Amino acid sequence: MEVKHMRKLEGKTAVITGGGTRGIGRATAARLAAEGAHVFITGRRKAELDEAVEFIGPAATAIPGDITDPADLDRLYDAVRDRGQGLDVLFANAATASFTRLEQITEEEYGRIFDVNVKGTLLTVQKALPLLNDGASVILNASTAADNGTQAFGAYAASKAAVRSFARTWANELKDRGIRVNAISPGPIDTSGITELVGEENAAAFKAKQGAGVAMGRMGRPEEVAAAVAFLASADSSFMIGANLYVDGGENQI
Repeated sequence: MEVKHMRKLEGKTAVITGGGTRGIGRATAARLAAEGAHVFITGRRKAELDEAVEFIGPAATAIPGDITDPADLDRLYDAVRDRGQGLDVLFANAATASFTRLEQITEEEYGRIFDVNVKGTLLTVQKALPLLNDGASVILNASTAADNGTQAFGAYAASKAAVRSFARTWANELKDRGIRVNAISPGPIDTSGITELVGEENAAAFKAKQGAGVAMGRMGRPEEVAAAVAFLASADSSFMIGANLYVDGGENQI
């Protein structure tokens, strides 16, 4: 007898920021859609969003926008509101990064990183509050960088430490609505963003070095992070709030 896979997010509505990039966002959007959710994805690059919708299919809706722009977030959440089913899953995934040592970082670079990673995350969740259904799941994308002191990654790591702190506070503030807030901390993940970060000529060597520093001896795949987000999004993680789930191949654990 054929056993059908029970879709754990059947009929749910999800929002994923940074959902167009060929990395964690798109992989997670595809996974949540496969689990039965209708997924709204947002990001600054319309072409990549359109490509993601084509990849995922009719279960995805793209709303271009920048999470640092309150008007763009309002447009995103207006689209969710128009669907009429509220919001069950929010994955605050969008972020930016750079490698810059302490003596070289500028106010502009600091501002850009904290604007996207900290203020953008705050606005993303804050503006979702009226739409979040009781029992909803909010997942914040933190990073193992917040723990390991990687040289020249100071501003990014500090911004992700702030995101980790948000998860604790917001979990406490929203628990009476049954809304669960948790963080996820990916280790080195093989995404297109690496090439943007270090340059195409340096990407292969960088990836090899990153993989060698992981206990499992390789970088992670976006789909592996997506599976962990799907767990936090579903009732399977019903007794978890304020937690930080490491998906790092043992990098920070062993």
